[in-house]
Amino acid sequence: MATTNFNIRLDTELRDQAFPVLEGYGLSAALAFKLFLKQVAETKTVPLSFDYAKNSMRSVEEGYMAMASDEERESEALEWCNALSEDIAHAEG
Repeated sequence: MATTNFNIRLDTELRDQAFPVLEGYGLSAALAFKLFLKQVAETKTVPLSFDYAKNSMRSVEEGYMAMASDEERESEALEWCNALSEDIAHAEG
């Protein structure tokens, strides 16, 4: 697959507010943008509503461990991790 570079100009204030949120999800700005564009391409819609938990997990492993500690949610945790891993793999191309 061919790739291309894409540069974006941001207000410093916007960058300073947004990047820590992305980091809270364990995402770089580049990966978040790739995931966003992938979602737009696949759904033909613009997904502008995101939920953010202030105490979000720092990694897939931490998220899995938190959910897996509750036996009733263990299968949900595994599905969540697999879906996230697939999204990241597709975005990284």
